[in-house]
Amino acid sequence: MIAPVASSLCVKYSHRAVLVTGGLLAFSGMALGFLGLNMVWMYATTGFLQGLGISFSWTPAISIVSHYFSKRRALANAIASAGECAFAFTFGPLFQWLIGQYGWKGALLIIGGIQLNICVCGVLMRPLTSNCCLEASHSETPPDTGASRMEKEERSSSTHKTFNWMLVRRPEFVLYAMFGILAAMSFFVPPLFLVPLSYSLGIDESWTASLLSILAMVDFSGRLLCGWYANLHVTKTIHLLTMTITLISTSLMLLPLANNYLSLAIFTGFYGFFFGTTVAVHITVLADVVGMSDFDSALGLFMLIRSTGGFLGPPLAGLIVDMAGDYKAGFYMAGATLVLAAVFLVILDQFQQRSERGSQTNTKPDKSTLPYPSLHFLKLQNRRHQEHDVVV
Repeated sequence: MIAPVASSLCVKYSHRAVLVTGGLLAFSGMALGFLGLNMVWMYATTGFLQGLGISFSWTPAISIVSHYFSKRRALANAIASAGECAFAFTFGPLFQWLIGQYGWKGALLIIGGIQLNICVCGVLMRPLTSNCCLEASHSETPPDTGASRMEKEERSSSTHKTFNWMLVRRPEFVLYAMFGILAAMSFFVPPLFLVPLSYSLGIDESWTASLLSILAMVDFSGRLLCGWYANLHVTKTIHLLTMTITLISTSLMLLPLANNYLSLAIFTGFYGFFFGTTVAVHITVLADVVGMSDFDSALGLFMLIRSTGGFLGPPLAGLIVDMAGDYKAGFYMAGATLVLAAVFLVILDQFQQRSERGSQTNTKPDKSTLPYPSLHFLKLQNRRHQEHDVVV
């Protein structure tokens, strides 16, 4: 919900200032939570204040990567997002060890100190300049779109300094936002029901915990491999995203067929890998859809709109599971929702292709109506000779 605020502040001030502010807020939330006065105090500090800081940190960090890189944007986003997997894999054991050594209050204070390093990362971020924006816009513009369009994008990248709320009127952004809502409805379901499903299959608790570790490891691999592949520019990023979403939905549809730990671990691995590939490219696709001049505004709006799917998905899946009396129904719901999300990506791709064909048609120079330009030239020459003879 705070993403548009963070994006507008990035546009008005700088990514560095917003990121440092986010680090300070996150640290303050954990440090004040150390006091542990009462439950309301904990909600206000470690919940709201720390969450506000994380939101202020995440949005500019993701945005600045897309501004820094153009040709290798997909790979850069993949590497940057891979830190989430490493954190998810190590934070649980680390936090438990800190609680055992220093108590929960000491653990909160240490985690707050770690989050204070966000400010260091923010200080190291080089501020954007007009030249950087011009270079990014120039590199992102295809060679066959015309010089006028390239010059327009360059001017808008360097002069657009306000948050663009009018993106919600652009059909391509609306289509991508619909994809984001449906994808978010599905992405939170598997981690929520994976452990209960394993318990229902009679899998031991110690083995169940390893499923989440497998999920984090293959997610990490999927992000890096997909970022590397997208950097080869063999496939359009929107086509690659459509394929990964389709493969995720397929793996979710097949996951309920597992009847033991090995088969469940295999299907979980497939889901985690393709989920990682999706995370690696979906921000890059957003940049391609709206252009870098409006990317900061689009990122904030996209995260706000996508969050509605995160709110609706788990309760809806829980309702379906209660009605069906089986955890497998939640995975079927998630897979079907992702199929619908892929449909919106296909519609978006067709819309973009139609728009590109229309722009190319409008920018084509006028040609002679004669089938052969040489005949037109000869006709003009003969007319000139006839006029010359009449004058003589």
